[in-house]
Amino acid sequence: MGDDEIRPAVAGDAAAVKAVTDAAYHRYVARIGVVPVPMEADHAANVAAGKVFVTGDPVVGLVVLEEHDDHLFLDSIAVHPDAHGRGVGRRLLLFVDARARALGLPEVRLYTNAMMWENRKIYPKFGYEAVEQRVDGPYDRIHYRKRLD
Repeated sequence: MGDDEIRPAVAGDAAAVKAVTDAAYHRYVARIGVVPVPMEADHAANVAAGKVFVTGDPVVGLVVLEEHDDHLFLDSIAVHPDAHGRGVGRRLLLFVDARARALGLPEVRLYTNAMMWENRKIYPKFGYEAVEQRVDGPYDRIHYRKRLD
């Protein structure tokens, strides 16, 4: 697999998906005071369900996607810190748009913790608009959408 190819994850990728997710989200634990939801996901189940797409060999980045009738939900995006600055996140976000279009879905939705201010700067640069801030249990989340018309 080329460094820029994005492919569906397979069962053998589950450990790498967990490792990259943990590496990407670990820095937020102290800041937000709880473990980010992606770190607690059942990665093997998500891979088996066809929700995970990965890039790199070894895996350095991934997205977890959920298809809905009216949108594609970007459940998680993770780039290993060692791969920061190489355009991995940009390629993954462009892939998400292309995937939604291929599925005939008009928009992508996601949310991020309000204290993950890096994400709050990145998503608008890729066309996402904040539509709501909502507290869900211990998580203060900013909800975003990107219309693909």
